[in-house]
Amino acid sequence: MLLPHLTGVVVEQVERAERGVLVWARVEAEDGVCPSCGGRSRRVHSRYHRGLADVSIAGQPVTLRLQVRRFFCDDINCPIRTFAEQVDGLTAKHARRTSPSRAALEHIGLALAGRAGARLAARLGMAAGRSTLLRLVHALPEPEVGTVAVLGVDDFAIRRGRKYATLLIDAVTHRRLDVLPDRKADTVAAWLREHPGVEVVCRDGSAAYAEAIRQAAPKAVQASDRWHLWHNLATAVEKSVVAFAASWSSTPRAADSALAERTRERFAAVHELLNQGVGLLECARRLGWALNTVKRYARAERVEDLLRPPRYGPCLVDAHRDHVRQRMTENIPVTRILAEIREQGYTGSANLLVRYINQGRADPERLMPSPRRLVSWLMSRPKDLPEPTRRHLDDLIASCPRMTTLATRVREFAAILTGRRGQDLATWTTTTRGDALPGFDSYLNGLEKDWDATTAGLTLPYSNGPTEGINNKIKMLKRQTYGKASFSLLRKRILLDQ
Repeated sequence: MLLPHLTGVVVEQVERAERGVLVWARVEAEDGVCPSCGGRSRRVHSRYHRGLADVSIAGQPVTLRLQVRRFFCDDINCPIRTFAEQVDGLTAKHARRTSPSRAALEHIGLALAGRAGARLAARLGMAAGRSTLLRLVHALPEPEVGTVAVLGVDDFAIRRGRKYATLLIDAVTHRRLDVLPDRKADTVAAWLREHPGVEVVCRDGSAAYAEAIRQAAPKAVQASDRWHLWHNLATAVEKSVVAFAASWSSTPRAADSALAERTRERFAAVHELLNQGVGLLECARRLGWALNTVKRYARAERVEDLLRPPRYGPCLVDAHRDHVRQRMTENIPVTRILAEIREQGYTGSANLLVRYINQGRADPERLMPSPRRLVSWLMSRPKDLPEPTRRHLDDLIASCPRMTTLATRVREFAAILTGRRGQDLATWTTTTRGDALPGFDSYLNGLEKDWDATTAGLTLPYSNGPTEGINNKIKMLKRQTYGKASFSLLRKRILLDQ
């Protein structure tokens, strides 16, 4: 029960050795099976002991001293005359480790690779060098590809900006199929010809992948990745938001808080030094700030990009905000406002109401969000936004008719994407082009250029999301080896470490 892998042997003695535990055993079977002809034999030629490293017990290294017999082969036609017996599931020819020990080290090597894996194996009582672990990983057989109906294709960086590889997965089962050394169309096309039967290919907007599929699998349906369609839409929305900034950011602003005033002062100090030609490190030394703080102010083109509206959680006063806001404009005392909203069902304290008013949460004037923050609000589900943020967004949209149109088009596209209504894309494209929103022409042109794949991506249930998820895991595998491991090792770990 405790050592199931030793079922086929008879344990004769267990003793504590200088370096762990020593187990003396012999093979239980009465005869041996010839590895060449498969015949059985009982004629013993000789006996000897094999030293095998086994899985640890309670963190202690275990060495198995197994008495092995060498048999004569009785088949006169067999090319070998003698053979050594093996125990299924325990020993292998020329092996110095038991099969369970080898399997454990293979898993460690796949998970942690060389040096880190060797350190863990030593702590677990199965000492093995980094080279040993890498040899075990390289010797593992690769999984069979088989027939794939829905294929997911995406690239990932081996060296960012210089060298890229291609990941291929089964988009239905999320099984990793292969890793190609580059992202060229010829390489992907050759793989598709070797593995016919692909019916749907999920991909991003890569022209190389599109050409490879057209060449090698012309009957396959190409489906664009929905995440990239949404991400590219966000880029177009940001251009429109920036173009309409004069309208939506012209509403009265709240007076600067102490934090906002300090942000403005710091922004001015950093950019004054930068305009004088002072480097970032020297700026940090002169101002006495952390380098990352200086970088944050240096990257911002406008101080408004650094000012963020405060985030408040749900509050009992939220349900009565409009009444509080109206009575405040009439200069009604807070005590009277408190009595009125208590009659309407308010159950909070007077201090909560005073703090709500002092924070400006009932005022029409709010700190304007940066364009990027406003884009994130527009691209989010309204029900997922906090109530104050949703009201703020509604006010900003209502302040500019063009912003109202932009928000409407974004929500229409979101409904098409989440509802798999690709048949409505043509109507949405025509309407949006007629709106002449800034920054949308290039986005709409991109949709029309890859129209069939875009429509399929917004209609079919398949997505390239699983491929993107595996890409994130690949980043972890690369960091474990500091990006210096060979492509063959990285490929093995991607395919087998699932």
